[in-house]
Amino acid sequence: IFNLQALEHVNARLLELYPDDEERFDIVLMTNNHAQVGVRLINSINHYGLTIERFCMTGGKSPIGYLTAYLTNLYLSADSEKVQEAIEAGIASATMFTANKDVAYSDTQLRVAFDGDAVLFSDESEQIVKEQGLDRFFEHEQLNENKPLAQGPLKGFLEDLGRLQKKFYAKNERLNCPIRTYLVTARSAASSGARVLKTLRSWGLEIDEALFLAGAPKGPVLVKIRPHIFFDDQMFHIEGAQKLGTIAAHVPYGIAQKYHKSA
Repeated sequence: IFNLQALEHVNARLLELYPDDEERFDIVLMTNNHAQVGVRLINSINHYGLTIERFCMTGGKSPIGYLTAYLTNLYLSADSEKVQEAIEAGIASATMFTANKDVAYSDTQLRVAFDGDAVLFSDESEQIVKEQGLDRFFEHEQLNENKPLAQGPLKGFLEDLGRLQKKFYAKNERLNCPIRTYLVTARSAASSGARVLKTLRSWGLEIDEALFLAGAPKGPVLVKIRPHIFFDDQMFHIEGAQKLGTIAAHVPYGIAQKYHKSA
């Protein structure tokens, strides 16, 4: 359900530029299937021409305990319970949902889109929206414009992408960088955008494109971006993205999960 060709293109470009450096994308297939299933998995991977060298087959046990041992930067699964378990263990994780229609993705540029609150950032501001309303949220964000937000569960993954991007920049490949990142947020730029941008700057992180939608649906913008994956903490954004052909990943973190369960 995830386009691996763009990842493999990034790795090929990194190998060309840094033949002695092993810092590249490393995909590990983790499953609670028994080892006997391994031959079928290997045959499928070879059939699709994928480069996956590392497997973890746990014979019925949850593989979450192995994530730290594998130095996992991001865990993706269709099993929401395992994703929740990984999030609680402090590992960047998300539940994958396939798109409802086929969309052509770039094979030569990996595009990753992130929501802001409760994904890159903590759910501090989202708590105020849910509990005190939008007016109080706008007031709070303007009062705290120069106070960086706390980090959210996927901040580390954005850092990982940024570190790889800088390898291309160092070789004068900024304009041809095969990784591009997007912030797609329901925040309004005028009333609550400055704090987000200043937070990223305080972290020393760049985002290639920032789209402030002021509450408008995210799906149409994602159609234009065509990201290989879009991360959000709220299921109605995930569902809207799915309908229009975006592979979306739900991050089960923050106060929105409480409201989703009660609904």
